[in-house]
Amino acid sequence: MVHGPMALLMGGAPAGGESTPGSTLMGFLPLVAIIAIFYFLILRPQNKKQKDTQKMLAALKKGDRVVTIGGIHGVIQSVKESTVIVKVDDNVKLELSRSAISSVSSQAKEEKEEKKIEAPEAKSGETSETEEK
Repeated sequence: MVHGPMALLMGGAPAGGESTPGSTLMGFLPLVAIIAIFYFLILRPQNKKQKDTQKMLAALKKGDRVVTIGGIHGVIQSVKESTVIVKVDDNVKLELSRSAISSVSSQAKEEKEEKKIEAPEAKSGETSETEEK
């Protein structure tokens, strides 16, 4: 029988000692802790973010103000199965893949309504000032 360092290299237990079930469990405990930390710090948040993104892309609708992955800002003009038409400027419309949308702000319609409400007030205020002069 081989004793000493050669026994360890060959996969044997050290001379005079046996491994107990408790020491084996203690050997796996750091590995289990690392896996748990990896799950809670990396995998779980990534899965949650992916689900949120899928919900956002599924809920796209006409009038939503969006920002693409490339940083282009626009308003959705129409929604198709796998693409959306985004109006970027007066005469510029882009057809983009749904996955190219990075964020959505549904306030485009609300902003238009606020502008329509504010515009007549401003005009009426201007006319009353000019009438006073």
